[in-house]
Amino acid sequence: MSTGNTMRAISQDVLGGPEVLKEVELEIPKPAPSNVLVRVHAAGLNPTDWKHRAGGLFLGEPPFVLGWDVSGVVEAVGLGVSIHQPGDEVFGMLPYPYGVGAHAEFVTAPARAFVRKPAGIDHTQAGALPLAALTAWQALVDVADVRPGQRVLIHAAAGGVGHLAVQIAKERGAYVIGTASSGKHEFLRGLGADELVDYRETDFAEAVRDVDVVLDTVGGDYRSRSLRTLRAGGLLVSILVSGSPELAEEAEGLGVRAAEMLVEADQAGMKAIAELAAAGKLRATVAEVFPLAEAAKAHAAGDTGRTVGKLVLQVR
Repeated sequence: MSTGNTMRAISQDVLGGPEVLKEVELEIPKPAPSNVLVRVHAAGLNPTDWKHRAGGLFLGEPPFVLGWDVSGVVEAVGLGVSIHQPGDEVFGMLPYPYGVGAHAEFVTAPARAFVRKPAGIDHTQAGALPLAALTAWQALVDVADVRPGQRVLIHAAAGGVGHLAVQIAKERGAYVIGTASSGKHEFLRGLGADELVDYRETDFAEAVRDVDVVLDTVGGDYRSRSLRTLRAGGLLVSILVSGSPELAEEAEGLGVRAAEMLVEADQAGMKAIAELAAAGKLRATVAEVFPLAEAAKAHAAGDTGRTVGKLVLQVR
């Protein structure tokens, strides 16, 4: 724990592997008007963290502090903030992609990026949820409007977004089909998945039919192949954004639809997630917890692409 006006943070000066991450001391930020300063207790990691670490993506060249998931305690509020007070336990996602910086002892963000943390879940659980749960919620609820009885195909169903999407789709009353290696099928049945396809043994594009909604968390040829599983008028939502019109054009030619989306900071979505979590209907599976100083180890684990659920940094 740093003292005075400085804090510990995980930064990088160059793009590259996990070894470029290092612990630094930075000045504790002050909350601007309409913002809050949060003392971070736990911060989740997501594939976007290792992609930015290695390739810069939206953030460009370092130095930068990564991390979008936050669970912690409000330390101070900026001018005009009335929805949170110092001492409130909150969780949320920093505005994606530019409002980054959760892998530190303190972070500032717009007050409405955060909601109250349910008393029944700890900071580790709350820190694992925001980005992945908001991605699943916005894809399945805001974009696809999943309704009871619909057939929903979720790719990489045991991953960070996938395992939360399974729970959200089930809560919406859907029949859920997931793709995952066979060793993860029992885990996914426990979350409520109705049907599972081992993508290593079976071509999902041949085995699955008459789907209303596909959630693509994989990208590549999964996008095009998934269009064949949709019923007429069905919708593919991909969270891997290409910016190209090709997918939508291919979908239109097949009589189906396709949408690409990036997750957004969203207080209404976070409130819905908090309610589900408080009711025990949405829970992140935390694969491993690392202290802040071992962020590089956490990134190395993420780089394998084999994590079931989420990785979390314990900051406090």
